Amino acid sequence: MISPDVTFIVGGARSGKSAHAERLASDSARPVTYIATARVADDEFAERVELHRVRRPAHWRIVEAPLDLPGAIAAADAPGHCLLVDCLTLWLVNLLCPADGDAPAADYQQRIDALDAALAAAQAKVIVVSNEIGLGVVPLGAATRLYVDELGRLNQRIAARAANVTMMVAGLPLALKTAAPDTSGLDSAARKTAADAAAPNDASQHAKGH
Repeated sequence: MISPDVTFIVGGARSGKSAHAERLASDSARPVTYIATARVADDEFAERVELHRVRRPAHWRIVEAPLDLPGAIAAADAPGHCLLVDCLTLWLVNLLCPADGDAPAADYQQRIDALDAALAAAQAKVIVVSNEIGLGVVPLGAATRLYVDELGRLNQRIAARAANVTMMVAGLPLALKTAAPDTSGLDSAARKTAADAAAPNDASQHAKGH
């Protein structure tokens, strides 16, 4: 089932996905809770996190959720608010490569199920960021292949949940999925006009293919 207030932003490294998500959160004109999933392991990564921190508005509330992302979403959820989750990529790393062990967390699939349930139940506007890492060659090593496979499945699941899905390429947002306009207050003729405006133009799509 699609959740109307969930937006999913996916893209490669340095594609502009986090900056775009932050702009959407700011433009929402709602109180924003930024849910960070990063687990800082070294100085170089700490510098990356700091770059994100100084770019964000100082009044945004920050919540760290390296493991219990579903719980963090549920705890911060409120009508009229905006939650920005950045990002699923690092959250899944924390589940599949836990700091205190070599094997994936035994309950990682249950945690993914819980994330989907938390997004389904959310009353806030939720913006979720993730990486697209499956466009290259099949990686060497069973652990890396597991991660690529599981992130691909996770991205598909959240994209199916979201009403709006955007892929970032070279800083440019490409709409992959857009919520249908709300026509509940319109008469039948106006509904048809709105539906026609939202539908892709077959002739223009055909022309683009040549």
